[in-house]
Amino acid sequence: MADNGLTRDAFLGGRVMIRQPRQGYRAGVDPVFLAASVLAKPGESLLDLGCGVGTAALCAGTRLPGLRLVGLERQADHAALAVANAAENGLEMEVITGDLTAMPPALRQRQFDHIIANPPYFLRHSSVAGQHDAREAAMGEDTPLADWVSVAARRLRPGGSLTFIHRAERLPELITAFASHLGALELKPLTPRAGRAARLLLLRGRKERNAAFQLHAGLLLHSGASHTSDAEDYTAIASAILREAAPLDFNLSV
Repeated sequence: MADNGLTRDAFLGGRVMIRQPRQGYRAGVDPVFLAASVLAKPGESLLDLGCGVGTAALCAGTRLPGLRLVGLERQADHAALAVANAAENGLEMEVITGDLTAMPPALRQRQFDHIIANPPYFLRHSSVAGQHDAREAAMGEDTPLADWVSVAARRLRPGGSLTFIHRAERLPELITAFASHLGALELKPLTPRAGRAARLLLLRGRKERNAAFQLHAGLLLHSGASHTSDAEDYTAIASAILREAAPLDFNLSV
């Protein structure tokens, strides 16, 4: 991919610099919130399923030094960018090109302490496909959510955590899939403004762990009833997560 087809964007207040395609799907705040939710210790391993250009994994690795990073990405040009982005940010990340529905041999027999994913959000029988192939590959679902969860659960070590970020309207099928393979489920809604319904959520489960389901208070992302100027209006907690590499504690709400 030619350099003039890329942009170089700052994440975590400039701690992470990401080159990504100028056209098509572009990483925003979603992978940053996902990365911030990872509860890991130095030396543990993290697999990012559908890692794209590496944004979520590299944000997690920057916040948690010593985390062993692995990514699976089916678009070869994006996988190559993930490798280059890791090098530019001084991090080691193994990126494997392949599809989770035909797990590459390099991953088939391995297990991980933590797995994260930001699967395509939209069912195409009820929405309009994107005009750009790369954006459509990232946003339009062609592999059922249940398959994403099943594949991920098989790659987890006992006690390991799986965390997805997804749209709120997909929660019924997402939680059903998680409950079929994992326990100790925790749900964290991401609420855009006070009084508004959550549009995004984080769902975490653990392999071979039994605990009561926890519905946490929503994390409030923006201050005020509406966006009134060009300036950012993130709440203090949301800003700390996005700009200062703070963790996303499921117990915090404002």
